[in-house]
Amino acid sequence: MNTNSWTSSVLRLGLPKGSLQESTFALFERAGFTIRTGDRSYAPQVDDPEISARLIRAQEISRYVENGHLDAGLTGYDWICENGSNVVEVCELCYAKQGFRPVRWVLAVPEDSPIRSVHDLQGKRIATEAVQLTRRYLERHGVQAEVEFSWGATEAKAPELVDAIVELTETGSSLRANRLRIVDTVLESTTRLIANPRAWQDPWKRRKIEQIAMLLQGVLRAEGRVLLKLNVPAARLPDVLKLLPALHAPTVNRLSDEGWFSVETVVEESRVRELLPSLKAAGAEGIIELSLNKVVP
Repeated sequence: MNTNSWTSSVLRLGLPKGSLQESTFALFERAGFTIRTGDRSYAPQVDDPEISARLIRAQEISRYVENGHLDAGLTGYDWICENGSNVVEVCELCYAKQGFRPVRWVLAVPEDSPIRSVHDLQGKRIATEAVQLTRRYLERHGVQAEVEFSWGATEAKAPELVDAIVELTETGSSLRANRLRIVDTVLESTTRLIANPRAWQDPWKRRKIEQIAMLLQGVLRAEGRVLLKLNVPAARLPDVLKLLPALHAPTVNRLSDEGWFSVETVVEESRVRELLPSLKAAGAEGIIELSLNKVVP
């Protein structure tokens, strides 16, 4: 490998191409990075001269990070496990193609299949893209079955070609559409920011990776939360504070008007419709709800 690639002036970052690409770009946008790419570009432009990005399939990123072709990257925990990659897991980033929750690799069979548990797979045939994950899953349960790599359209292969599949699902809708029934969860996975061990030992690269991690986590921490600001007369302050949840504790400051306080707190957006009437009834005034871009504790 060219030793010049280990220069400390630029961080080589792998971004997932495919289903995670759009949500990853949106996450970086909210974190303060603008990423631009053409339809066929594998070298997107980041408005940070210290980052050199590459678009690579999530399945491959952990291998390129491990061998040093990339300093860091975003990929699923599932692909780290599938590849058996020796990488530093910097942080967990719980987002996916359609939302902000873990995805699952599940064992699924046709609705009318007699297979009810992993033990019923003895001697059967299974199709999956995650071959090593599936083989280790079967080994844990003492089951011997044939596991074949699937190049795609895995849901359509049962029951004509295979007895069962192990497939990635976020909502389960695709499985239901193909009349498949989930038997068990093989692995639950979230996106991870990972680093090459050697790059992690480089002070500049580690600091840069940690800065990216802080910003991305701040975006995800702000998801579904809002900032509430309100004014409260001193006599009603205890009643208002009892109503307010917070990350730590509400911020309370005296106003220039004697006997009044300003209160700020971060709350779940889903609770606001219940909180506002209660806060108003408790004596709060001038209530303002503000959206959040990042929350960094």
